[in-house]
Order: sequence, then structure tokens, then C-alpha cells
Amino acid sequence: MEHLIQHFRKDEQPFIEQVVGWQREVEDRYAPKLTDFLDPRQRFIVMSVIGQSDDLAVYAQGIFEQPERMRVMIAPSYFMPAEEDYQITVFSINYPSKFVQLRHPDVLGALLSVGMERSKFGDIRVAENTVQFAVATEVADYVRAHLTSIGKVKVHLEEIGTQPLLRLEEEWVESTTTVSSMRLDVVLATVLNISRQKSQNLITAGRVKVNWTVREQVSFELQEGDILSARGFGRLKVIMTEGRTKKDKIRLQIGRLEQKQ
Repeated sequence: MEHLIQHFRKDEQPFIEQVVGWQREVEDRYAPKLTDFLDPRQRFIVMSVIGQSDDLAVYAQGIFEQPERMRVMIAPSYFMPAEEDYQITVFSINYPSKFVQLRHPDVLGALLSVGMERSKFGDIRVAENTVQFAVATEVADYVRAHLTSIGKVKVHLEEIGTQPLLRLEEEWVESTTTVSSMRLDVVLATVLNISRQKSQNLITAGRVKVNWTVREQVSFELQEGDILSARGFGRLKVIMTEGRTKKDKIRLQIGRLEQKQ
């Protein structure tokens, strides 16, 4: 356990311990364990902890094409899950789209406001006049009963059967840049082309997340694979470091999430 923990950040240790608990549960019961929706960083940790085991297998499903959040199934290696084993329900939101346009933050905020934990619902997909989102089936009835409005807009949820699912309208666009250090404020300022002071203000105001966790320390050290989001500026990914320049700057390969052309 200790050799595993040293490769991750200190505040990720409680989740690592939870994953180890899931592993022992499956080994002891010889039965699959279905998790709530996990973000990509959490799934990476699950694979790091369990992926080396010959006796266990890890599967994931988020229903949508290229989902960000997925339910994970840890199972004995002989077990092959079917789609229904992941217990995911997808809803479409009916609302007066002629008069108002719902956005992703509107739907996210509404789900949280009715008492839903973020881990109980998956991706939210928004297109013109259409909104779809995935939830854990065990809370689907609760969501249907309680999510009757978003802001001041009355809504009606309809469970999706044969209706096509919305595709992702964004893609990662890669570029290379150089930074003087891997500090959060330095990388943000460089990649977003804003002042160091402005990037620090974003961070200390709680407007920046790293791997889906708010980080308010400007000197937070980034690593390869980290996903950053800054409210109002979109999402970034530290793909890899490519060594240093002659002036001893770090050459970074960066991804930026942009609308598909």
C-alpha cells in the first residue's frame, strides 16, 4: 500500500484506501462491485490499484459516446458485465426551448440543489433545444420526482429509450508551450495568455479545479495527466513534459478543449 500511495498526492490517499476496500470486498465475496460515477482521475487510480491483479478485472460504462464520468465495475476476472449491469438511466429534459436555452451549469446546479451527490449522476450533454443526462438507476425515481424546474423554468424528465444520445461537441486541441515552472498560477497564466496576477486571483477565488478538485493554492505543483478547469476559460490538460529548453524552461504539451469545427 505504501509503495502505491507515494505515487499520488496526499489528499488522494482516502480514495486510494476506498479502492483497496472495494478490491478486498470483491476478493472476499467473489461478486462484482459497482461504484458510483467516477471522473477520469478516479478511474486512473482504480486501474493503478487493481489493474495489475490477475484475479480481478475493471470495466467502465458511461452510456454516452466518449463519456467523462463513468460507473466502474470491479469483478472477478471470469465475469463479463452486460450494459444493464451498470444500472444507468438516461433522461431527456423537456422544457420551453423557444423561450429559454438551458446550459450545462444550469442543469448541474439544479441536480445538486435537489440533494443529489455529484457521484450519483454522470455526463450532462447539451445541444440546441436538447438536454440529456445520465444518473444512477437507484436514484432515477427520486430525480424524476424532484427535478421539476431549473431556475425559473418548468421542466419534465423523459427516460430515453430508443432516442439517439447526444454526441460530444468538443475536442482536445494540442499545442506546445514553455513555462518557467509547473506551478498552477504559472501554467494557467501562460496557457490562457493572462497576467500572473489574474491567474492567481482566479485560483484564490476558488474558480480553478485540478482533476475536478478546487485548488486555491497558487503554488500547487502540476503533473503530467492533470486536467485543469478555470471558470470562464474552459478546460486544459497537461499532456506531457518534453524536457527543458536552452534557457532552462519546461517544454509542455498542452491540450485545450474547444468546440468542434
